[in-house]
Amino acid sequence: MVVKLLMMAIFVVAVVCVGVYTRRHATSVDGFVLGGRNVGPWLSAFAYGTSYFSAVIFVGYAGQFGWKYGISATWIGLGNAVLGSLLAWQVMGPRTREMTQRLNASTMPQFFGARYRSEALRVASAAIIFVFLIPYTASVYNGLSRLFGMAFGLPYEACIIGMALITCVYVVLGGYMATVVNDFVQGIVMLVGIVAVIVAVLMSNGGASQAIVSLSQIPAEGSELQGAFVSFFGPDLVNLIGVVVLTSLGTWGLPQMVTKFYAIKDKEAVRKGAIISTIFAFVVAGGSYFLGGFGRLYSSAVEINPTTGAPVYDSIVPTMLSSLPDVLIGIVIVLVLSASMSTLSSLVLTSSSTLTLDVVKSRISPNMDEKKQLLVMRALLVVFVAVSAGIALWQYNSPVNFIAQLMGISWGALAGAFLGPFLWGLYSNKISRVAVWTSFAVGVILTTSNMFLGFIESPVNCGALAMVLSLILVPLVSLFTPSVPFDVRPKRVLKRRRVRVIRVKKPQTGQEEVIEVPEDEVSV
Repeated sequence: MVVKLLMMAIFVVAVVCVGVYTRRHATSVDGFVLGGRNVGPWLSAFAYGTSYFSAVIFVGYAGQFGWKYGISATWIGLGNAVLGSLLAWQVMGPRTREMTQRLNASTMPQFFGARYRSEALRVASAAIIFVFLIPYTASVYNGLSRLFGMAFGLPYEACIIGMALITCVYVVLGGYMATVVNDFVQGIVMLVGIVAVIVAVLMSNGGASQAIVSLSQIPAEGSELQGAFVSFFGPDLVNLIGVVVLTSLGTWGLPQMVTKFYAIKDKEAVRKGAIISTIFAFVVAGGSYFLGGFGRLYSSAVEINPTTGAPVYDSIVPTMLSSLPDVLIGIVIVLVLSASMSTLSSLVLTSSSTLTLDVVKSRISPNMDEKKQLLVMRALLVVFVAVSAGIALWQYNSPVNFIAQLMGISWGALAGAFLGPFLWGLYSNKISRVAVWTSFAVGVILTTSNMFLGFIESPVNCGALAMVLSLILVPLVSLFTPSVPFDVRPKRVLKRRRVRVIRVKKPQTGQEEVIEVPEDEVSV
C-alpha cells in the first residue's frame, strides 16, 4: 500500500507542477486553446495518442472485445495504429494545420462557420459537441472505479472527485500546453505500463505459449470453429470489422483529436509526429487489446451480471490484474489514471473553448476582450469538469441507463456528423452547405434513434455506418446543390533567400547606392 500511495503521490505532484510551469503559455486565447500553434512533434504525437486511448479503451473496450473476439481483438489496436493514427496524420495533418490558420479557426465549429460561410453551421456543430462530448467525458471516469477499489479500497465517489480536482487544477493553470506536456509524461507511463502488464499476465499463465494453448481449448458460443479465440480473425469477423472502423476512422471526425493538428508547429513536425503517434498506438492500443484477448482464462473469477448471465465487461481487466505484485498494480493504477486524465483534459478543454468562442463570444457578447474570454473559458472548464463528474456519479448510483447509452454512441454521433464535412472541406471546393447539414442530421439522428429503436443490433456497427455514410453523402449531395466556393489549394510558402547588402557606385553619376543582392548571385 505504501508503494502504491507513493507512486500516486509522485504522479499527482508532477502533473500539478507542469500546470504551474506552463501557465506562462496561457496568457492569450490562442496560447490557452492551441499553445500558440507552436507545439513540436513529440508533444503533439503523445497528446494525440493519450487523448485517443483512455481508461475506456484499457478497461472497458479491451475487456469487452477481448472477451468476444479473443486474440483477434489485436486487429482493433492495429487498425487504430494504421488507420486511426498514421493515415489520419498523413491525410489530415498538413491540410488541417494550413487551412485552420488561413481561416483563423481555433475550434471545429469555427472551421465550419468560416469554411462554409455559415454562422448557423457554427452554432449547430457547437451544440452537437456539447451534447455528445460531455457524456463521453463522464464515461472516462468509469474505468477507474474498479481498479481503485481493487488497489486502495477507495469508494468510486472519492476516485471521481480526486481525478476531477487534479485535472481541473493543471488545465485551468496551463491550458493546452499543460495538457500536452502532461500527456507526454503520461504517455511514457502508459508505454512502460502496458508492456510490463502484458509480460506479467502471460507469465502468470505459464508463458505466452501455454496461455495460447489454454485459450485455444475454450469453445466460442455460436461458432463451430475450433480454437476460435486464437484464430486469425476470431469467431465473429463482421462485428470485429465494425469495431475497427468505429475506433479507427472515428478519430478523423472527433473535435478533441483533430484539434491536435491545429496546434502543431509545421509540416516537418507533422511528418515526425505521424511516425511517433503510430508507434505509440501500436504499443498501447495493440497491447491493450492483445491483453484483453486472454480475458477468458479468468472466466471463473470474472463478475457475472445476475440478470443477463453475461460477464460484467468492466470487471474483466481488473480481475486479470488483481493477482499481480503490488508494484505492478501501482504501475497499472498510474497507467489508467494517466490515460483517463489526458483524455479528460482534452475533452473539457475542447468543450470550454467551443462554448466560449462559438456561442458566448459569437452570439452573446461579440465585443468580449481577450482577458474576459480567458476568464470565461477557465470558468466553463471548471463547470464542465464538475458536470461530467456529476453525471458519472449519478449514473453510478442510478438504474437509469440513458446516459450510459449516450456515452456509448458519442463517438458514432460526433464522427458521423463531422467526418465528411471536415475532410471534404479540406480538399474540395465543391462542397455545399446542404451537404454539411445532411451529414449533421444523418450522424445524429441515425445513432440516437438506433439507441431507442435498436434497428441495428450493435451500436458500434451503427456508429461505423454513420461515419461511412458521412463520407459518401457529402460529395453526393453536393453534386445536386450549390457549393460554397473556396480556394482549397495549399498556399506555397517560398523560402526566403539570403541576401547580402552591397554599397555600389554608379559609374554614370558617381553616386553611391545600397542594394540587396541574393547571396548566390553576388559576384566580386
